Amino acid sequence: MKDYQNTTTYQVASLVTETERAVFYRRTYAHLAGAVLLFVLIETLFFQIPPILNFALSLTDGYSWLIMLGGFLFITNYAERIALKSKSNNKHYLALLIYVIAEAFIFIPLIFIALTYTENGSLDILNQAAIMTLSLFTGLSAIVLITRKDFSFLKSILAVGFAIALGLIVAGVLFGFNLGLLFSAAMVILASGSILYQTSNLVHRYKSHQYVAASLGLFASLMLLFWYILNLHTTD
Repeated sequence: MKDYQNTTTYQVASLVTETERAVFYRRTYAHLAGAVLLFVLIETLFFQIPPILNFALSLTDGYSWLIMLGGFLFITNYAERIALKSKSNNKHYLALLIYVIAEAFIFIPLIFIALTYTENGSLDILNQAAIMTLSLFTGLSAIVLITRKDFSFLKSILAVGFAIALGLIVAGVLFGFNLGLLFSAAMVILASGSILYQTSNLVHRYKSHQYVAASLGLFASLMLLFWYILNLHTTD
């Protein structure tokens, strides 16, 4: 029996009918919401397993953090390569799962700091950061979805920005200086640009059956924004 998905010609979202486009958007954002929920569940599980928690916290100092960051970048590249190059939704699901697990692990130290930032370990800081992240993400996504403007020109700008940011992070670890609030604020702007770019890809680049792959790109940008907004809350 032939695979229907492999014998069907799909078009990018901007070229399909309004009904097909609405279905594609709904599926993409449903998978994004599912990825966020899975992230929360896995993160909660990690905090209930002392060996994983202690191991992640032990990787936050010096060269260990660079090793952890390098591993995360490798997993990110692997997941995104699967999402972009593979035509199989099953592989897209695998890439999304791998990426969610990797994000949950790398977030352990920052969330641990947020939970211990207040004396009673309340969730106020996490809740505030989450609300700010979702509000900004929704606003930026709406701009693209309503205007259908193509933000593909941001690709080279983002590439240079992320390269500079990575260089500063590595330098900060090697030479022991704190990048500070200004860096986190700049990364919030960079993450916002990434959201515009990824949402633009949703409209103009991804085909109507690639909703899982599209949700991976959006999830990556959303979590980057959440990381630095949360970082701003814990270092002010």
